[in-house]
Amino acid sequence: MEKKHMVSDAELEILEVLWKAGRALNASEIRVRLEEKKNWERTTVLTLIRRLLDKGIIIQEKQDVYYYHPILGREEYIRQETRSFVDKFFSGSSKNLAAALVSDERLSKEEIDELRNFFNKNI
Repeated sequence: MEKKHMVSDAELEILEVLWKAGRALNASEIRVRLEEKKNWERTTVLTLIRRLLDKGIIIQEKQDVYYYHPILGREEYIRQETRSFVDKFFSGSSKNLAAALVSDERLSKEEIDELRNFFNKNI
């Protein structure tokens, strides 16, 4: 995925199924795996797949039916989304993001210590 494209929450559900599967899936397999969380019609799943294809986030392979798999892994996607979030809300400053996390009243002292240890290990 060369260009940054916004992914809706529904599209992300499709991507999560594909990442978890670790292999290409067809639309029926995707729908079956989604049934635990979503009760989407076949047309809804196909629409979301089409959107992801149009955005260049997944590709399809024709076998007996079309099979789909993501262009990039979950970790790379998270890195790109994190960078976009930092750019959008913290003017590209990871330091400002870290400061916002530490100053958040919901973080416990233990969580702050974990963050401090993480940063100290990765310097």
